[in-house]
This record gives sequence, structure tokens and C-alpha cells, in this order.
Amino acid sequence: MQISEGCDNGPRLADSIAQWSQWQLLDSLLPTGGFAHSFGLEAAVQSNLVSNPDELKTFIIHVLENTGSLLLPFVHLASVSPKLETWHNLDKILDATLTNEVSRKASISQGSALMRVGSAVFSELPSLKTMRNASLGSVLQHQLAPNAEAILEKWKNRDVDDACQVAPLLDTVQGCHGYLFSRLFSS
Repeated sequence: MQISEGCDNGPRLADSIAQWSQWQLLDSLLPTGGFAHSFGLEAAVQSNLVSNPDELKTFIIHVLENTGSLLLPFVHLASVSPKLETWHNLDKILDATLTNEVSRKASISQGSALMRVGSAVFSELPSLKTMRNASLGSVLQHQLAPNAEAILEKWKNRDVDDACQVAPLLDTVQGCHGYLFSRLFSS
């Protein structure tokens, strides 16, 4: 873009800068982990769902369709209602909607990384930093950090004779976890 003296290039320059920012967010080198997820391609190959170029093409089309049909409505609402409360509600709904644990964890990791990078790189947008800080404050792990610290202080210098279960029902429930997803086979 050529900037001439005496011309009002303000809107064009602002649009150009906004486009560069968008390209930076789409860059595969942006450290969000977004390109580390194969969307199950390895599993599809292992299970012979993808074994030739035509099946690969079909697989990719299905991934694109599935991703677009699930995520674009969230993107749309987040863009037309750019409020922190709306984004937190959308995050909760999407978290509940993603039934695939691998996809859900990847989404959380990528979203967190994108928020971290975005708030650092685009410091001229204080709303990103505010949103990141508010998101960190709503994560249960961060909320319970003072509790964990208090429990550490309470129990760290005790003798073995003081070891005990303070919630024995919890121990019983945890012991049953392995049976939740097992199948009994009759011979």
C-alpha cells in the first residue's frame, strides 16, 4: 500500500492493519497448538475408514462439515454479541456439547493458548487481557488454589500415625470408577 502525503489514508490503513492482525491469528506458526490435532485421521487410518485418496477426501469433507456445523454458530454469536458474559456462556455450552474428550481437551488448550497469545500480542486491545484474566478466575483449579495451599499446610508435617481418610465415601466411589465403562463377557 502506498501512502501519499496529503491524502487521508486513515480508514484504509486501519483496514490494512486489521487484515494483518487477522493473518497473524491464522498463521500456522502461531503457538496455539491448533495444527497439532489431526481430527482423528490416525484413528481413521488404523480402523481402515481411510485407506485411499478418495476416502481421505471424504474424511476431510466430513471433518470440515462437522466442524463448521458445530463451531460456526458459536463463532457467529460471539461476534454479534462480543460481551464477556456471552462468551463465558458460549464456552460452557460448547464444553458440554463436545462429547469427544480428546476434542474437548484440544479445544480448551487451543482456546487458552490463543487467549494468552492474543492478549500478549495485541496489547492495544485491553479487553483481551481483561477477558483472559476473567477466564482464569473462573477456572475451578485457580479458584481452589487457596484451598489446596491450606490443605498442604494442614497435613504436610504430620506423622504416619496421623494419616487418615477424611472422606471414606469418596474412596469407595473412586474405587468404582473402573467399573463404569467395563463390559462383562459371558463365556
